[in-house]
Amino acid sequence: MLSKDNLNPSTADKTESGNRPFRVGADWPFYLVFGIIGGTYVALIAALLIADMFYTTPGQLWESLQKDTIRYSIKLSLLSCTVTMILSVIIAIPIGYLLSRKDFFGKAVLDALLDIPIVLPPLVIGLSLLILFQTPVGKAVESVIPVTYEVPSVILAQFTVACAFAVRTMRSTFDQISSRKEEVALTLGCQRWQAFWYVTLPAARRGVLTAATLAWARSLGEFGPILVFSGATPMRTEVLATTVFLELTVGDISAAVAVSLLMVIAAVTALVLIRSFGLDSSFKTQR
Repeated sequence: MLSKDNLNPSTADKTESGNRPFRVGADWPFYLVFGIIGGTYVALIAALLIADMFYTTPGQLWESLQKDTIRYSIKLSLLSCTVTMILSVIIAIPIGYLLSRKDFFGKAVLDALLDIPIVLPPLVIGLSLLILFQTPVGKAVESVIPVTYEVPSVILAQFTVACAFAVRTMRSTFDQISSRKEEVALTLGCQRWQAFWYVTLPAARRGVLTAATLAWARSLGEFGPILVFSGATPMRTEVLATTVFLELTVGDISAAVAVSLLMVIAAVTALVLIRSFGLDSSFKTQR
């Protein structure tokens, strides 16, 4: 066991004067091992992206993107992801606030319920949505607004999963915001909704932006629920994720790679935006 008597005078003096703990050996072997282990996964991701970029020429990629079906899937993806993002934020703000601020009966059950879209296999979510619209309630909705295998089904499939991620982000955001200012506003005559709207929500704006960006990016990559609940009909319910699948089934690898690169660019942009908002810690807590 090491003690001060085992140290040479110079080291002991440094320990007493500088309050530095005594250490044996260098740190570089530890960091080297961890760097090698982690670097293998980083190298794999980089290799995947590089392989995609060099699989075809820019001319072939551009030609693939001129196909009418792909251009339609791009438009539908942008539309559906934007609508899903808006709906997710609208729902996530009140749920995240209640989970963060209030203790109520059944909170643990609700908290677990909100994780189901995250942990369930995507195909199960799509199948569950399909079954839901075979029930009397679902058929009643269908009689007013066609949903299954139509554009609304794409938005609903994306929303079911993306909103769960947005809720987690908003709860984490409200957890980081002190309720003290909100309570002060109440003592000054504000009603609860005024205190939330003018005090808490402005403080949570970065979290709202993070939740919106995350919901949009998650919607863009959604595939399983859309394939089951919406189908992959060209010029109707085809989005970018299903376009990759369809192009692979017909053997057009260049078109599939072109769409994949578009999705990679969108994903990287979303991640950069999330981190620029300063709440990447919320993203890291997602399951």
